[in-house]
Amino acid sequence: MLRNTVGRTACFYLFLLGLKGVFGAGTDEVKSVSVTERDSVTLNTDVKVQKDDQILWMFGPQETRIAEIHRQNIYIDNTVMIFEKILQIDNQTGSLTIRNIRSEHTGLYKLTVISKGTSYKRFNVTVYAPLAIPVITNNSLNCSSSSERSSESRCSLVCSVLNVSDVTLSWYKGISVLSSISVCDLSISLSLPLEVEYQDKNTYSCVINNPIRNKTTHLDITRLCHTCEGSLTHRHGHGVLAACISAALLLALAGLMYFLYRKQKRTAQKGNCFEPCTHTVETAQSEEDEVQYAETGFFKPNGQKKKANETDETETIYSSIVT
Repeated sequence: MLRNTVGRTACFYLFLLGLKGVFGAGTDEVKSVSVTERDSVTLNTDVKVQKDDQILWMFGPQETRIAEIHRQNIYIDNTVMIFEKILQIDNQTGSLTIRNIRSEHTGLYKLTVISKGTSYKRFNVTVYAPLAIPVITNNSLNCSSSSERSSESRCSLVCSVLNVSDVTLSWYKGISVLSSISVCDLSISLSLPLEVEYQDKNTYSCVINNPIRNKTTHLDITRLCHTCEGSLTHRHGHGVLAACISAALLLALAGLMYFLYRKQKRTAQKGNCFEPCTHTVETAQSEEDEVQYAETGFFKPNGQKKKANETDETETIYSSIVT
């Protein structure tokens, strides 16, 4: 009795499995497909279309029909606006190609093949935005004191990307991951810090990636990381140059002032060669008017030789002034 019951139960389960093979072949198969925006992607059927076969492609949770092959006739539904003029179906295999794919084409695509039986296949398509190139910048604080300069030995860096989604940003030391940060389904900016020794000889790189692509920026420590002493030397060089320029200007100004002084002195010496000297003033009274006589002498320049018949007396010139 028990043996018969077990036998009947086993036959029942075998019957159910047979029904699943006939009516629901491949219903649980979902293939993930990743593609970058503006690229093309082909969803393959892996079948060869026969004369009386029917191939049906549907999209989204509502299973909207977008393309079909029926008795070797091709139909593409252009009323679905997001797929207008970008779909192509292969009449030999029924494979569907989406050209110039965009983010709104992300979703579930269902294939139904009706031949001698019915089979299904589903594709989960994810469209990723193009990757931006990571940018590495120096995030170190300015040196403020000699004690801080002497103790500071690490360079602070940050790697950034703008307006990304569904990506991972990572710092690598050689081929080893040091740190990483991920974001999903958002368009945001990511930043990831890193500190290294100024004299570090290791290879560092910042990598952004999604499931299909990655982009890498390598760290140039020599260019991005400068010690405080190096910065001070650079500033000191500028200070020395400024001091030299100021000294040159002062020397030029002093030279100009000395030149003007010498010129003024020579002019004054020339004017003193025939300076008039007044010795005496005599007053004579007359009945009609008063006449004043002024005795004026001119001294000859020192060292000038006397001419013949000249006396040592000073020449006197009388002039009358009428008042």
